[in-house]
Amino acid sequence: MKKRILIFNANPGKESFCAELSRKYYEGAKQSGADAELINLIDLKFDLILRNGYKKDQKVENDIKNIREKIKNSNHLVFVFPNWWGTYPALLKGFVDRVFVPEFAFRYRKNSLMWDKLLKEKTARLIVTMDTPRWYYSLFYKSPGINSFKKSVLKFCGISPVKTTIFSSIKKSTDKQRSYWLKYAKRLGFGEK
Repeated sequence: MKKRILIFNANPGKESFCAELSRKYYEGAKQSGADAELINLIDLKFDLILRNGYKKDQKVENDIKNIREKIKNSNHLVFVFPNWWGTYPALLKGFVDRVFVPEFAFRYRKNSLMWDKLLKEKTARLIVTMDTPRWYYSLFYKSPGINSFKKSVLKFCGISPVKTTIFSSIKKSTDKQRSYWLKYAKRLGFGEK
């Protein structure tokens, strides 16, 4: 079966290092023969705020409808984002709140604490950039952003496995190191089978 990959650049800066990593991953995926699409979240037109929680319906913009359809038709999701304040940018959080909603991503069971995972048979990769040394983020902060996104969003909806790639420390990296990381991102895109 042909791999259908959606790559989301969740850094609002389209000229950021995350954007470059996203493009390289996309190039690798296309070279492998996968049906791949790169989406810059900043280009989507939607209200970032889930204004009524799940208590009342909110107007669903065309971009949100289209993204849900694309997710439904994909089998691998890639999220590229910077680690800001230990987690991820508000742009990605708003995207999650508006896209991964009940009856699309999961369904609560009546009179039960359990739920149905509606996005099974999909896999994912998180590509995260950070200034914090990786070991420090893991040991002292306990990887809050990665754990939150991986376990409380993607796996909650049935997406598994979720692999993680971290590029750190961005602020101290050299041009040579960044060049290597970009090549690595391209190899990841090529190798996601």
